[in-house]
Amino acid sequence: MTTNIDRTAELGLNANSEARQTLKVIANRWVSIILCALGDGPKRYSELDGMIEGLSQRMLTRTLKELERNGIVERIVHSTRPPNVEYALTPLGETLYEPLHALCAWAEAHMDEVKQARVKFADQS
Repeated sequence: MTTNIDRTAELGLNANSEARQTLKVIANRWVSIILCALGDGPKRYSELDGMIEGLSQRMLTRTLKELERNGIVERIVHSTRPPNVEYALTPLGETLYEPLHALCAWAEAHMDEVKQARVKFADQS
């Protein structure tokens, strides 16, 4: 029988749960954007850097390393001169791509409603 305490841990609400640590990685401001950029295939670092406005090279590097550390993105080094490096979703990353892509699509589809809510909120403040 599952208790409320068990469900809390399952949902990542418990501060010490591994699920919460994973959610912390996924909830990073740039992760969904990077994963959506990688959704249609591997990209070179310079491609990602050029595609994502407002993301510093330092933050791109840190986020890619964190995603690689968690098994969501893989760094592929091609033995060419100079070496060619690409980043791609792993099979685990591909399972995350679909829900994140749906979230990005939701944001696009409801952008006007969110803007209206912000204006209404500002007017009430």
